[in-house]
Amino acid sequence: MNLPRHLLWTLCLLAGLAGQATAQAQQPAAAAASASAPAAASDALPRPDQYSAKGADTCLGCHDDEGAAYSASALFTSKHGQRGNKRSPFGANGLQCEACHGPGALHARTKKASAINTFKADSKVSLDDRNKTCMGCHEGSARTGWHAGAHERNNLACTDCHKVHQRHGDPVLAKTTESQVCLTCHKGQRADFQKPSTHPVRYGLMSCTGCHSAHGSTTVAMLNKPTLNQTCYSCHAEKRGPMLWEHQPVTEDCSLCHSAHGSVRPALLTKSPPLLCQQCHSSAGHPSVARTSNSLPGGSAGGSIFVVAGSCMNCHQQVHGSNHPSGVKLMR
Repeated sequence: MNLPRHLLWTLCLLAGLAGQATAQAQQPAAAAASASAPAAASDALPRPDQYSAKGADTCLGCHDDEGAAYSASALFTSKHGQRGNKRSPFGANGLQCEACHGPGALHARTKKASAINTFKADSKVSLDDRNKTCMGCHEGSARTGWHAGAHERNNLACTDCHKVHQRHGDPVLAKTTESQVCLTCHKGQRADFQKPSTHPVRYGLMSCTGCHSAHGSTTVAMLNKPTLNQTCYSCHAEKRGPMLWEHQPVTEDCSLCHSAHGSVRPALLTKSPPLLCQQCHSSAGHPSVARTSNSLPGGSAGGSIFVVAGSCMNCHQQVHGSNHPSGVKLMR
């Protein structure tokens, strides 16, 4: 079929215009597809072991509170936040917040507490692993006995006692506030410290760690010293001896006569004299038990002075031992 030349040129022109329009329509679709590919990639959640891009700056974007229970700035006034300390999480090449709390990219994206180590009882991280985080730096010195102590056996976490994000510092590290942390669990001792005769713990003049090693010990009651007496002698050095005339209970065990945490009797005594003394000493020759009012001084039974005032110690004043040549009866 023979077409006129001008009609053939017209058909070619129309075909070219149609092809160009098709190409232009395909270009936006291709551009949109290529733009959606990075967006889809960015929507993918980080891996659980992935660290955040900006470290502490990422964390402080949300955790910038200032209150009694948590203070964002408190960390930077403690050793944990010292940039010049190479052992600090914020030291050179340190992982900052994530050095303790673990990789935080997933937590930063999802805002879910289950995505990070919160150091709380309901944390996704086990108790042993939470403690290992702390012990990785703090295992030396007094904490070498942690695995032999009662606190570890009773499944305590380091963060049950220690608070590193509080404005006025960790309460358990200050003598005036340490006992309040300990007595949260040790309620029997809390009651003892309210008794008339007690060590001045409730006044902030003594701390629990003055006698006990909270991070573990191989001794009874996790004492700082190998024996109870050596612990007591740390303060009561004048009772240590050796004495020329010794009183056996003193050299054997202070708790035979004294209650360390508190007593309703003077000098933290476990019993009132003369009953305390007569646990060992016979009352023969010493009519010292006032069974009725007649046995008191002025009574019809010829009352004894041994039942009033200091009782046995009215005469035996050097009850902890004597260095006097004539002190065999602990009377001088």
